Amino acid sequence: MFSIAIDGPAGAGKSYLADKLAEHYHLIHVDTGALYRTVGLYVSKKGIAKEDTDHIVASLPEITLSLSFTEGGQQVILNGETVGDKIRTPEIAAYASAVSAIPEVRTFLLETQRQLAREQGVIMDGRDIGTVILPDADVKIFLVADNRARAKRRLAEFLAKGIDTTLEEVLADVEKRDHNDSTRKTAPLKPAEDAILLDNSELSADETVAAAIAIIEEKRK
Repeated sequence: MFSIAIDGPAGAGKSYLADKLAEHYHLIHVDTGALYRTVGLYVSKKGIAKEDTDHIVASLPEITLSLSFTEGGQQVILNGETVGDKIRTPEIAAYASAVSAIPEVRTFLLETQRQLAREQGVIMDGRDIGTVILPDADVKIFLVADNRARAKRRLAEFLAKGIDTTLEEVLADVEKRDHNDSTRKTAPLKPAEDAILLDNSELSADETVAAAIAIIEEKRK
């Protein structure tokens, strides 16, 4: 089975790229970040502070996660209910960054992600796909863009969903998440040794997809 790992910082465009590559290669796209966001959603609803590691870990046995795949893409099901766009807010993004730094949370989600890859060809995007989740992926791409470009993209997403925020707030959040993701002790954000770096700061979404396909085809030769 063919597998592609896409890693990179927040706002680089990993999910969009993975969606388009999944269509092109007829593979399942697994958005692993959505799983961490869903854990974050659950603990936030319980009123647990994102810094309260002990209570977050204690709540994990209460969580049942599964994924469904439709023409609309991946849907995360939390304790029997589809979460939809509830996980796509700045608040839950901050929770996702916090819970993803907790080793017990990463262990909790690890087998779910690996099992999907064992069952079928997949494209996974996240922060540690090429280094931890799918270290034997056929192709590994590390997608990057400069901070302001990423913040502008994320701002456009939020405004399209009716989320009121500013470029300065989004930029600050992007930089904070970069710091948290790259300095955490467990599975920090970093490219795998055999990953191909793709900087799309000056590329459109379609140009990014074309560049990624060129990388994949070169690796498949």
